[in-house]
Amino acid sequence: MIGGGFSGAIDILFTGSTMGWLIAGILVGIVIGAIPGLGPNLGLAVVLPLTVRMSGPDAIILLISIYSGAMYGGSIAAILINTPGTAAAAATTLDGYQMTRQGRAMDALSVSATASAVGGLFAIVTLILLTPYLTTLVLLFGSPEYFLIALFGIALITVVARGSLVKGLTAGAFGLLLSTIGFPIAVGQPRYTFGTMLLFDGLNFVAVLIGIFAIGEMIKLAGERGGIAKDGVDMDGSVFSGVVDVLRAPITTIKSGYIGMFIGAIPGSGASIANFVSYAETVRSGSGDEEYGSGNYRGVIASEAANNGTVAGSLIPTFSFGIPGSGSTAILLGGLMMHGLNPGPELFTTNIDITYSVFLALLIGNIIILAVGLFFITKTSYVTAVNSNYLIPLVIVFSTLGSLGLRGNWLDVFTVLFFGVFGFFLMTYDYSIIAFVLGIILGPIAEENLIRSLQLSDGSLMVFVNEPIPLILTLMTVALVGLPFLKAIASPFQRYVMSVR
Repeated sequence: MIGGGFSGAIDILFTGSTMGWLIAGILVGIVIGAIPGLGPNLGLAVVLPLTVRMSGPDAIILLISIYSGAMYGGSIAAILINTPGTAAAAATTLDGYQMTRQGRAMDALSVSATASAVGGLFAIVTLILLTPYLTTLVLLFGSPEYFLIALFGIALITVVARGSLVKGLTAGAFGLLLSTIGFPIAVGQPRYTFGTMLLFDGLNFVAVLIGIFAIGEMIKLAGERGGIAKDGVDMDGSVFSGVVDVLRAPITTIKSGYIGMFIGAIPGSGASIANFVSYAETVRSGSGDEEYGSGNYRGVIASEAANNGTVAGSLIPTFSFGIPGSGSTAILLGGLMMHGLNPGPELFTTNIDITYSVFLALLIGNIIILAVGLFFITKTSYVTAVNSNYLIPLVIVFSTLGSLGLRGNWLDVFTVLFFGVFGFFLMTYDYSIIAFVLGIILGPIAEENLIRSLQLSDGSLMVFVNEPIPLILTLMTVALVGLPFLKAIASPFQRYVMSVR
């Protein structure tokens, strides 16, 4: 079955115009991902109706290629102008933009392209080999597990909040508070809407991210002379420097790709969670001598390998059960059904050749991402040498237009501008931006699944410890939260013991 599926997949890929659609999808996806405020969801939604007259395999391969390309493309703006093109690239700004400020934009862009391609390759090869077993694992996750994963992500604030833990917790708590604005279905009544319908859908967290990272950084940059790169751009940098850096960190790359794949396979999680979890895990498992958030290439690897790994992971529930793992795969699911391809056993039996053609398209797509990223995207590093007097107005205008394109809602424009100023003050007074972002992204996911879990258990908290997976996740979260406090308690004792010796 597998051999026949692969031979049929190869015939699909290399017959007619399929390969052309694959390449076109990757290139379009990169452009869409690089423009803040657009992202893969909008790109897929626009292209989906245009695929009506295409064959089923061509349409699905075009859509999945746009998705994959956009996941990588989000890192371009994140690295160059501190504006994540997609929510999945938010963690890339933390070290990627700092590399740009140091004149190493070309290095950061090549690291991003290489890590995205390698992380995606490992994830998709694993998906091909383990699909029958991974689909069984996905069935084990319900609302309690989703809540505990979101809670674990929030608990990572104790890891990523460098400097003052109190400031990190404060920023994270404020992000959680903002995530409660709106009319949550689970609660059944509006909260903090102040009587206006504009706030019934809450704050769009992508608009918040654009404001925090883009406008906030532009306000900061306005007080400096020259371009983004403080010491000029390293014109002698090699496009292959990122390849070398990624090869120097194989464990970080592979681990991050698998983290992205695992989290991507959990419906409703997505890359916006995966890249922060992967980044925080890289910080946690570091030697302690490495400084993250100041231009460490490993931080870029962690984020980029993870968000491209989620593309493969999100296909597991989508193809196996018809459960979209993200907004993008929801549109992809619509494309499958529009072309008469029903998710479930049929995709792994009678249509196995189409399924494997999609997997192989992702493999080839990651190779194209690597080539385009190294030989073309790295050239955009020269933008960082442009005088900020010209760059700042452009970034502000495009960020504002991008925010308006999110929902066609002027509230998102005001959100971007307000959180731009807010983000500037966060940076000025050394509050953790990543803690704030974790709070506002994970808050709705945690709340929705907490309420659903308690409804299923008639209000009993035992639902979070009465099964192996919830118990393991609970213990991991407790250990993560308790570790900093245990270290704080142990430090005076250790100093006392050393002084006695």
